[in-house]
Amino acid sequence: MPELPEVEVVRAGLERHVLGATITRVDVLHPRPVRRDPRGPTGFADALAGRRIVAARRRGKYLWLPLDNGDALLGHLGMSGQLLVQPPDAPDERHLRVRLVLEGADEGRELRFVDQRMFGGLSISEGGAELPPEIAHIARDPLDAAFDDDEFVRRVRRRISGVKRQLLDQNLVSGVGNIYADEALWRAQLHGGRATELISRPKARELLQHARDVLNESLAQGGTSFDALYVSTEGVSGLFERSLNAYGREGEPCYRCGTPLRREAWMNRSSYSCPACQPRPRHPR
Repeated sequence: MPELPEVEVVRAGLERHVLGATITRVDVLHPRPVRRDPRGPTGFADALAGRRIVAARRRGKYLWLPLDNGDALLGHLGMSGQLLVQPPDAPDERHLRVRLVLEGADEGRELRFVDQRMFGGLSISEGGAELPPEIAHIARDPLDAAFDDDEFVRRVRRRISGVKRQLLDQNLVSGVGNIYADEALWRAQLHGGRATELISRPKARELLQHARDVLNESLAQGGTSFDALYVSTEGVSGLFERSLNAYGREGEPCYRCGTPLRREAWMNRSSYSCPACQPRPRHPR
């Protein structure tokens, strides 16, 4: 699933290409991507027609485009969603689900929502230009200037849970998914099952900084792309996969100590860590 760097790359692309554009027509080619909008496909399309896009914003893994009437087009990429800015004469993508025809954006381009697996989606958030109420419960992310490091450390240490579970709790800190949690834990030399109430304040702060560094480094390389499902608005894949220290490297030597990395089943996912640098706690959470 696209995480903060990948979603931020898409947001920045939207900011470059669609700001100030007017939506002249919306074609919903499959109803599932707009399933969360109570208007239905036709109402969704009618509500967007004639509206002007005034900004491109993000909270965690959610994107939204504020509109000139105070509403917002809210989107989540799910597992395989793409928001592509294409010229009108470009051939339709195989999994094209929603098309927004734009006027005044890069000589009349289209904004296309493409989603192979259709776990993502689009909806209209009424009055959601500043912050859609549907995602108001999601915490700020470590790259947000208003993120409160002290509050993060305090909340982490008072919870009885494993540290990786906390990194993935979007109500505590948003935007950190499975890949970047494993990378931050590798850098901090912590096992994901380490009990958070036993982690010192300096160590918790160090972990947060590692998470921030990993996100920034990935963002600088366009995010992480393991296949063709994640691309920027221009269709470009990210390159951070080449810089991963832990995730996806089962059996390969640890870059720090040379020990073969392990993969462990974790909450229907996989966790990657170094047995030597990140020993399992005696009583994991």
